[in-house]
Amino acid sequence: MPAAASPAKDSAVSAFDQPIARLTGAGPRVLEKLAARGLSTLQDLWLHLPLRYEDRTTLTPIRALQAGVAAQVEGTVEAVERGFRYRPMLRVAIGDDSQATLVLRFFHFRSQQVNQFRVGARVRCYGTPRAGQHGLEIVHPSYRVLEESDAGELGEQLDPVYPAIEGIGPATLRKLIVQALDRLPDEASLELLPSEWLQGLGLPSLRTALLAMHRPARDADLAALAAGTHPAQRRLALEELLAHHLSLRRQRIALQRHRAPALKGQGALAKRLQDALPFELTGAQQRVFAQVRHDLAQPSPMLRLVQGDVGSGKTVVAALAAMLAVEAGKQAALAAPTELLAEQHLANLRAWLEPLGVRVAWLAGKVTGKARATVLADVASGAAQVVVGTHALMQEGVAFHDLALAIVDEQHRFGVHQRLALREKGASDDAVPHQLVMTATPIPRTLAMAAYADLDVSAIDELPPGRTPVQTIALSGERRPELVERIRAACAEGRQAYWVCTLIDDSDEVVAQAAQTTFEQLSAAMPELRIALVHGRMKAGDKQATMRAFKQGDVDLLVATTVIEVGVDVPNASLMIVENAERLGLAQLHQLRGRVGRGATASTCVLLYQPPLSQMAKQRLATLRETNDGFVIAEKDLELRGPGELLGTRQTGLANFRVADLARDAALLPQVRELAERLLHESPALADRIIGRWVGGAARYASA
Repeated sequence: MPAAASPAKDSAVSAFDQPIARLTGAGPRVLEKLAARGLSTLQDLWLHLPLRYEDRTTLTPIRALQAGVAAQVEGTVEAVERGFRYRPMLRVAIGDDSQATLVLRFFHFRSQQVNQFRVGARVRCYGTPRAGQHGLEIVHPSYRVLEESDAGELGEQLDPVYPAIEGIGPATLRKLIVQALDRLPDEASLELLPSEWLQGLGLPSLRTALLAMHRPARDADLAALAAGTHPAQRRLALEELLAHHLSLRRQRIALQRHRAPALKGQGALAKRLQDALPFELTGAQQRVFAQVRHDLAQPSPMLRLVQGDVGSGKTVVAALAAMLAVEAGKQAALAAPTELLAEQHLANLRAWLEPLGVRVAWLAGKVTGKARATVLADVASGAAQVVVGTHALMQEGVAFHDLALAIVDEQHRFGVHQRLALREKGASDDAVPHQLVMTATPIPRTLAMAAYADLDVSAIDELPPGRTPVQTIALSGERRPELVERIRAACAEGRQAYWVCTLIDDSDEVVAQAAQTTFEQLSAAMPELRIALVHGRMKAGDKQATMRAFKQGDVDLLVATTVIEVGVDVPNASLMIVENAERLGLAQLHQLRGRVGRGATASTCVLLYQPPLSQMAKQRLATLRETNDGFVIAEKDLELRGPGELLGTRQTGLANFRVADLARDAALLPQVRELAERLLHESPALADRIIGRWVGGAARYASA
């Protein structure tokens, strides 16, 4: 078992908490700017790590310079030219013993700078050369003019370049961090992880890692530092990932101290529903429902995330789970982020459940007056056994009779406080409802391990039989006329199509066809078709009416912005065109593609792009052409974009990682889980201190 914290370690804790105000040069204005970036203690400065490094430990002969490769040179001023052709400019030519000349170019300078560069003066400068009119030049190098008595000794360490902080110069920031590092406690006082664990992982101590990051030796592996694979970075990333994992586990442990209704019925109602369905459950659906049923039978609250591709059948699993609650005489609630998606759930649940005698109620913003009062009364009395709705479910004034199961669809689209509010609707005494969270955005396993350490994760990784894979092709925007003919032919055969644009209005800055313009052009080109337009700026009622008309087959072609990404189920739609596909992320493109291929007809998704494509855009489009597997796509999306956008970091807190990168450091996660279990079991107090060091008192709501 790890040793108990010593008095020395207590002093390290206080050193961590020392305010920056104690450092020389930390005046009120500087402190205000630092605080705005979340930097207020010495530990914040220790963990404010360099973005990159500059090697000023060697001098490169001017003749050996390479364009695009940063270097430090020293030479004698040969000529100075000050010009004002288009704007003020200062050009300084320096030469060295390699018999070559380098031009230093300045666009912003003061008169005293010009006076420094006298012919014959010795100058040392650092920067990245580029090709100029007369050989290589460096624009705005960092430099100093050496006095005759100045031997100009070279540094022993690489120079760190820190993330810029508005209103604070780089030199001021460096001086503050140097002072903070001078107050770094000794190794034994600073370390929180048991030494034998670190040795087993082959990683340095925290103190060694911090000094290696801020003051790397001249022979440090710059390539490893740039790639984030240096042992010092891995050591810091390990502890940071561990802290976040522990904070989520703590959240789960705290919630599971509550009671929850143990739904141990025979499952007769769920069996009747399953028998009445017009389709067989897939093996994946059966497996996930078995996991959910096992959780619901426990007296502690279920916390399960069910992820699966669009159309994989998550709603059926949710309905079966709801039947276990109803059979026990309790209520279930299903919340969806948009009225359209909630209405779709409502239609499915009513069709499945009302023949079984189960009362399904509807509660959304547009349910008002007497109708709302009736629904609220039914929810409060328990007459409404399953309640479907939007954010309206979470509002004050909504009281459940006995809520046993809270289901949240597309959970990342809800704010964390809203999810907490729904859970609280079923809280009584020390009991809370079970929680089932669903998402149609498959999450890479590595990301799920880090972001949802407080949830059990299930995957419905099998599509129902009869679903025809969507063919995906990428075309240059020049071939739009061909697509118009393709749409005309598809609609003539009685099928429907989407044309998705990424903007509502035309923009001079972004080369993209706006939805409004596209709607007008396509209406003119195909007057025989019923074409409608839907976008996010329309009134909610108008948008719903248009979507409903498309769903009912009264519209042939729907021109839309990405508002249709989630929630539209139109089996007759077999053609999806995404304009300017290069502007969208993989997950969003995959979600849009999931709007077609929902019937038996062979479907196509056309990714219309505006050349030239960036390297990342090429990779995204290639991935979509190669696979329809949402889990494969999610892994690639993580690799290309990182975790922030993928999860919606505003809700998860993952954007706050200082060192760790989930895509890069995924290999550490199994070790992180193992360390977390050991710490929680053997030394809970140590776990709390690790959380405090990296996460602080920040509230975590990911278990909501």
